[in-house]
Amino acid sequence: MKSFGKGIVKGRYVILLLAVILLIPAAIGYVKTRINYDVLSYLPKDIETMVGQNILADDFGTGAFSMCVVEGMEFKDVAKLKQKIEKVDHVKRVLWYDSAMDLSVPVEILPEDLQAVFIDGDATLLAVIFDTTMSSDETMDAIENIRKVTAGQVFVSGMSAVVTDTKNLSNKETPIYVCLAVALSVVVLALSMDSFLIPLFFLLSIGMAIIYNLGSNIFMGQISYITKALAAVLQLGVTMDYSIFLWHSYKEKQDICSDKKEAMAEAIAATISSVVGSSITTIAGFVALMFMSFTLGLDLGIVMAKGVVFGVICCVTVLPSMILIFDKAIEKTSHRCLIPDMSRLSGFVTKHYKGIACLFVIIWIPAIWGYVNTDVYYNLDQTLPKELDCIQANDKLNEHFKMNATHIILADAKLNDKDMSRMLGEIKEVPGVKSTLGLSTFLGPLIPKSFIPEDLKSDLVNDEYQLVMVMSEYPVASDEVNNQVDAINVIMDKYDTKGMLIGEAPCTKDLINITAIDFKVVSAVSIGAIFIIIICVFKSISLPVILVTVIEFAIFINMGIPYYTHTTLPFIASIVIGTIQLGATVDYAILMTNRYKTERALGLGKKEAVEIAHSTSISSVLVSACSFFAATFGVGLYSNIDMISSLCTLMARGALISMAVVLLVLPSMFMLFDGLICKTSKGFKAVEQM
Repeated sequence: MKSFGKGIVKGRYVILLLAVILLIPAAIGYVKTRINYDVLSYLPKDIETMVGQNILADDFGTGAFSMCVVEGMEFKDVAKLKQKIEKVDHVKRVLWYDSAMDLSVPVEILPEDLQAVFIDGDATLLAVIFDTTMSSDETMDAIENIRKVTAGQVFVSGMSAVVTDTKNLSNKETPIYVCLAVALSVVVLALSMDSFLIPLFFLLSIGMAIIYNLGSNIFMGQISYITKALAAVLQLGVTMDYSIFLWHSYKEKQDICSDKKEAMAEAIAATISSVVGSSITTIAGFVALMFMSFTLGLDLGIVMAKGVVFGVICCVTVLPSMILIFDKAIEKTSHRCLIPDMSRLSGFVTKHYKGIACLFVIIWIPAIWGYVNTDVYYNLDQTLPKELDCIQANDKLNEHFKMNATHIILADAKLNDKDMSRMLGEIKEVPGVKSTLGLSTFLGPLIPKSFIPEDLKSDLVNDEYQLVMVMSEYPVASDEVNNQVDAINVIMDKYDTKGMLIGEAPCTKDLINITAIDFKVVSAVSIGAIFIIIICVFKSISLPVILVTVIEFAIFINMGIPYYTHTTLPFIASIVIGTIQLGATVDYAILMTNRYKTERALGLGKKEAVEIAHSTSISSVLVSACSFFAATFGVGLYSNIDMISSLCTLMARGALISMAVVLLVLPSMFMLFDGLICKTSKGFKAVEQM
């Protein structure tokens, strides 16, 4: 490792130049990487709802629908508006009452079902069918163009509209996330470092690692907007420690080395051995996310695991080069570290460890209760800002037509008219079903089949399937709509074993079932992986149990707080936060345990060993936790996308809770279980406290 460090020092100018040049392809890769704004698209491809979505796209040439509400407009003007919408690229068809007959035909002659679907007082409904999928770039562009050509006269609702507005909001806010993370990190580093300029080089080095990471995502084809929004701030938070460690090691080596170049070479060697070990637990946490069936976890896990690797590489190559090249400027901005001496806390903890341990046991009960009972939501537009066009449109749709969700039935094309009529009749009796819209809806006792235009027939029926929309009064992800989906599936199975029910609500129901399993899998994998890593690091049976238990305690507190504050979390938070918090903050515990082991091995008694381990770890744990907090807290406060806001708030709070638990509870556990640790761990000397 020393020869590697010497090579970095010697080639520092070339390394920095190469690092800057590599930013160009990385930036191109970042720009070229497609962003996916449809969370439901990460469901497993082999489940029925996703298979049905593919059939809809392949056989009917569509996959996206929007219900457009028009208020206070005469039918002749609505017809003109409909024509404008039909001319928008990738709009395949607009279904309205004139799709079946001329406007000269009185509304009263329409079948009652058709009237219920399209007309409510002075409001009317246009069903827009796109020739692209729900979250494709073409569909989102079409949504924007519909809004433009109709000059705000149409309220465009539906999941495609939600995805479009989420995209616009995310693109607007993401740069601000980075600015907030950087600004707050600078404040923390300025207070904790001994130079005003060194934080700038930390951030430049990490910034390069972030750009490399985001640019390399082009090989994945696309990433989720959640991953894009979180990647930079999360990578900044979890890799800042590495830069801090290098700097502290470099300052220490200057006292024993002949010059700064030699000191940096030694510091690089020391940093590699320490940082690689530290990063493994963080990477393990992100790798655990890859085991999710809901592949958003795979998306986030791959990107963040790469981010940690890029962070380590830049820490031992780019950052040392910057420090040596700009050494004079850094020296000129040196100042005294502003963090106060907190060593007295060590004596307090070792003196009152029994009381702290009792408090630990007492808090477990409400922490677990809150953790188990915290509510989560799955309706992806539930907490978007109310002023968004899609939210206003969804409200209008519910206000006029009592419609909150639209299911799609893919029925066998060979199902005879009699059975189809019976099936739809029973479906209409299911609680919450407002109406159905298919070919049969356009037919009534006074309208023969020959009146239906052939192109309309081809859009709704092909050789394999016939398509029927089911309008539901119940909101997506509610218990009522989930029961409704089950009831409709039972009815369909009775008449048509080939039929499938798809759409946002059925997909979300699958999401609920799948993520419930994913939560258990991810938790088990992350705990198991980190447990094994700690066993290998400390050659101990008891220490992995203690360390994982302590951090899990912090996670239970963090995830239990929303129950007591009556906060409902997005479903993804309950899955990923525990894994991220465990992987990112168990390093605090490992750092203190390493020093505790070292002092015990030197023959010190448990009290002295714990006090030294605690006092020497306080500063590092404090700076690390505050850096993680700074990188995520501002985003949590600012973001209007609750999926992002909640995740960042939980990560910020989790960093501080883990810090408090490691500084208070962990040393108490060492004091209580010192004898057991010494007997079940390699490298400890069981010397009794005098």
